[in-house]
Amino acid sequence: MWQGTATLYPGRLLYTGRLGSAHRHHHAAAQLIFSANGSVGLRDDAGRHWAGRAALIPPGVPHETTGTATGLLVFADAQSPLGRALTDCVQRTGSAVDSVTAWSRAALPLLDLDDGERDLQQLAHAALTALIGDPAPTGAARHPALRRALELLPDLLDGPLRLAELAAAVGLSASRLGHLFRAELGLAFPPYVRWARLRQAMDHARRGGTLTEAAHAAGFADSAHLTRVCREMLGLTPSELAGAVTMVRP
Repeated sequence: MWQGTATLYPGRLLYTGRLGSAHRHHHAAAQLIFSANGSVGLRDDAGRHWAGRAALIPPGVPHETTGTATGLLVFADAQSPLGRALTDCVQRTGSAVDSVTAWSRAALPLLDLDDGERDLQQLAHAALTALIGDPAPTGAARHPALRRALELLPDLLDGPLRLAELAAAVGLSASRLGHLFRAELGLAFPPYVRWARLRQAMDHARRGGTLTEAAHAAGFADSAHLTRVCREMLGLTPSELAGAVTMVRP
């Protein structure tokens, strides 16, 4: 059973706690799995099974997870610098990227990771550093117009949101604001908004709202739309995230 804490950044979700099982699924993010206590089982679409402490699964690849362990998950948007770096780790193994062989080989550097005397947040940073060097930051807005756009954005998520409209509100062209999203935040505008909508929906659900209310507050058509996007991005349903998982602000 999933039970832990999730911190949701634009383009990245960090989960620490109990790792539960999940039926066959895939997600739009690269996924790092590291068990600090216990073993995680993975099965690929060819039926090959693997069990161990660490794995790295690229975006869009079907898989199942089994077992109960305590550890961490890092989901990174496939289009982000971190997501691309993690995907490259899998590709460099030389094994088929849709196989448990590649996923386990990509994470071999983590087997030497000393997880003692660390909290799991520190462990996540250490794990990413072991794989790709200094992990890409979550992104910080330096340009004042981008900072203003990010201040305005949460109040605009309950409906359609176009880059041109947001750019006009902060006195920039759409192309310039789009460049700032990519350069300073590491994500293009559309995936940034998708993650921002998901975080807003989870925040609303955490405060006691129904999934339908949460969906509407974040600009999804209905709870089914929210569930579909959540599963596509993370392989988990909003109910799983909002129920057993405590969402915290970064």
